[in-house]
Amino acid sequence: MKRHLTTIFFEMTIHPITFSTNKPYRRFPNACFGTNAPRSVLLFIACLFIAPFAKGVSATDNKRPNILVAISDDQSFAHTSIAGYPGVKTPNFDRLAREGVLFNNAFAACPSCSPSRAALLTGRQIWQIEQAGTHWSSFPTNYIVYPDLLEQAGYFVGFTGKGWSPGDWKASGRVRNPAGSEYNQRHLKPPFSGISKEDYAANFADFLAARPKGKPFCFWYGAHEPHRGYENGSGLKSGKNLADGPPPSFLPDAPAVRSDLLDYCAEIEWFDTQLGRILKQLQETGELENTLIIVTSDNGMPFGNAKATLYDYGIHEPLVVHWPERVPGGRTVDDLISLVDLAPTILEAAGVPQSTNHPPMIGRSIMNLLRSEKEGLVDSSRTVVYAGRERHSSSRYNNLGYPSRALRTKEFLYIRNFRPDRWPLGDPFILNSKGKPEALPGIGYKDTDTGPTSDYLVANSADPQVEKYFALTFGKRPAEELFDILKDPGCLNNLATDPRHANIRKKLSQQLDDYLHQTEDPRVLNGGAIFETYRRYGPIRQFPRPTDYDANW
Repeated sequence: MKRHLTTIFFEMTIHPITFSTNKPYRRFPNACFGTNAPRSVLLFIACLFIAPFAKGVSATDNKRPNILVAISDDQSFAHTSIAGYPGVKTPNFDRLAREGVLFNNAFAACPSCSPSRAALLTGRQIWQIEQAGTHWSSFPTNYIVYPDLLEQAGYFVGFTGKGWSPGDWKASGRVRNPAGSEYNQRHLKPPFSGISKEDYAANFADFLAARPKGKPFCFWYGAHEPHRGYENGSGLKSGKNLADGPPPSFLPDAPAVRSDLLDYCAEIEWFDTQLGRILKQLQETGELENTLIIVTSDNGMPFGNAKATLYDYGIHEPLVVHWPERVPGGRTVDDLISLVDLAPTILEAAGVPQSTNHPPMIGRSIMNLLRSEKEGLVDSSRTVVYAGRERHSSSRYNNLGYPSRALRTKEFLYIRNFRPDRWPLGDPFILNSKGKPEALPGIGYKDTDTGPTSDYLVANSADPQVEKYFALTFGKRPAEELFDILKDPGCLNNLATDPRHANIRKKLSQQLDDYLHQTEDPRVLNGGAIFETYRRYGPIRQFPRPTDYDANW
């Protein structure tokens, strides 16, 4: 459909517009024409202005934004240099935060890689996407993802590194990874053995070279970092000091733990360095100003009480959004954001409608926050976010999961554990090659990634100074947990049975119940046994029946 330029210019007089790539859309100042100038006068002047160009243009000629989603693998919100952590330097993330919008309260839908990524791609909670809501499963085709919708609307779509993973997207009948077409041909020699050999930035260059002229792009840069395993001591080798690696409150302060944290930080820096190389390409090609850039992570740091848990360090993520042509920058926003909000945001930014032939996205676009010039709390309706987890790794008898749901407000985190009889981070015993149970050291608890910190906790579990951290990490948990996040960000003090917090616990419990029923979560509708039937395509470990050993050990 053609629109005459006079029509477009008329629309400019009553809708936001920008004359600078560094400033937001703004209305024309009334001083230009007088505060009471009639619309006919504005239109007359508009016609005079554009008369030399009055051939008309297509609506499709209005430049659509490129989309770049950069997602690290296992990074908590606290671990960027702009957040103040001394052990990490993230100049490229920090630059985007200074020029764009930094979100202080962004939360993953799940503390586990592939379910979190599936929720981000579909704009739906993990209990709403069947197999895709569990780790290492399949991804049903009836749940459409935003890259497919953008491609249908004329976007060129691709990814490098880790897309939706781990899992088997082919098992569901998909013809490619849900993140897009794969660009992973280029490789490099990484500085440390734990870092991927994939050259993310060179692969992005290949993607840009393959893009048909005139097409906007949608690209997913999915780093494998800082997922374990790390080259032991890589942080110290890169010039960091143990003093720069203070542990969060739920981990013991020991040299082994600090060094492990610095190794983790070194890999965050690699993610940030490759992001910088990608940004440089966008700047050199003139694409940076009109590219909607979203930088975040899929779940929290790969340490106990973080990844694979619904505690704050497991779901609270870094998030920055940068789009100079359309988004007022230099702002910090405190509104509660879920990563399920990103898919509808991307579609709205691109002017692409959501599908009416698939289950709807339940995430809420944050474009109103991005268009605003306000800081702090912008949208008063954003008072809560939700998250959940089912099966993470193969960590229990019969491949059972640890079903939990969480509700997070600005002040409190409420968690419901549906099977408190199970070990939250995996059974302590595993069957050896002879079918006999084996225990410590380093055998069980497979829902947390093994490494120097978990090894330290296990090896020193009898030490009175370490015992409490071991219990916090691996011990069983009650059916309800409640934490005052403002006072206790490490989630150490469960207030669920505190009479002084009885009213808030009851309120949040009911609020979670209402939301889970509204979103038709099988866990509250019929017990959720369906989640235990979803096939795992990755390796499956063998565990003894819980009755075959002392479950309180």
